[in-house]
Amino acid sequence: MSPWQVLEWLGWLGTLAFAASGALMGVQKRFDLVGVLVLAGVTAVGGGSIRDVVVGSLPPQAFRNEAVLWVVFAVSLLVWRFYGRVERLERPIYYLDTLGLGIFAALGAERGFTFGLGFWGCVFAGTVSGVGGGVLRDLLTGQIPGIFYRNRDLYATAAAGGAAVVYAIYRFLPDLAALALVLGSLTTIALRLSSRWLGLRLPTPRVGD
Repeated sequence: MSPWQVLEWLGWLGTLAFAASGALMGVQKRFDLVGVLVLAGVTAVGGGSIRDVVVGSLPPQAFRNEAVLWVVFAVSLLVWRFYGRVERLERPIYYLDTLGLGIFAALGAERGFTFGLGFWGCVFAGTVSGVGGGVLRDLLTGQIPGIFYRNRDLYATAAAGGAAVVYAIYRFLPDLAALALVLGSLTTIALRLSSRWLGLRLPTPRVGD
């Protein structure tokens, strides 16, 4: 499988995961059908759109690919219609969000590298691509985005780690470009899941009495 095929398949998988995550959150918050559609769309294409603005690729790729928007629409309808079969919403949302986070962090770093960004530029593009949709989703549902406070696992940090792996492989091992995307995605996923299981958190300022 060529690097471009891997890139395409990961893009579709990440879009599906984020769309389902947003739609499930909308159902959990008792949104109506339009609300579920909007939340799924923002979650699925929000991070990638911000990434494209950062690297100067306009209009954003999601709006140039009509099939992506139709897939988001279809996933939203399916989740809205069959949500009753999901016994516990929190767990599916978490794992779908983690999968989307890993994939879009890797794709964002690849996009940044393609447009000539350096290490920090690629890490930023990957992180924004990974967390952007989730941040917008949380804001629209009245929650403080998890990246802004000390929560129970790593989020933006995990995305940055995966993006850094992608940049390093693209920079020093260009023959492994396809593998870089997979390894970058897995790095982000592993960092987030392990941080939750092990209780790892970023330090916060000590506030005295």
